[in-house]
Amino acid sequence: MNVISGSKSTTLAEADCILVIGCPGSGKSTLAKQLSQALDLRYISMDRDFYWLPGWKKRPRGEIDRLIGDAVAEERWIMDGTGLSSFHLRLPRADVVIWLRPSRYSCLYGAVSRTLRYFGRNRPERPAGCPERLSLDALAYIWNFERDGVPLIEAALRDHAAGIPEHGPDVPVLQLKSRRRMRELLDLLDRPA
Repeated sequence: MNVISGSKSTTLAEADCILVIGCPGSGKSTLAKQLSQALDLRYISMDRDFYWLPGWKKRPRGEIDRLIGDAVAEERWIMDGTGLSSFHLRLPRADVVIWLRPSRYSCLYGAVSRTLRYFGRNRPERPAGCPERLSLDALAYIWNFERDGVPLIEAALRDHAAGIPEHGPDVPVLQLKSRRRMRELLDLLDRPA
């Protein structure tokens, strides 16, 4: 599948470094893990590998940035997580960004169903000692993501594309606006969802 929404064109199957971003509940982790297997890329979860320590304690910002810097220096990976504060570290190394943008209802369904499936237990994308939970604040964040989060993502991608010194050249962005489109992408890679 060709990804053309950027100044360079890349075949997804040829990409060595892929970012999967989007609203919570959009399916980032699920798609990233499936693509990891299909494309033989190391799967990296920002929540598990960078942000959280047991007991839902957030790592210090400097340690997060160091861990992200070490991870993106590797030759081949796929990373799920939106984390705008680390775009400056991740975008220069990405060959492709896959931006999941299903409806707010789809994201709410994804978050609630995931919570019901894992409630009180750890899911694989979280570190040990961080049992699944869902708050009203998280639901409000999902509900308002298109209004509040999307403009920030668009600005970060624009800044990167503009070649602002701390960023780099444009990176192709593939937007998938439904779970059906995600399955179609996997089907194109001969990996049914």
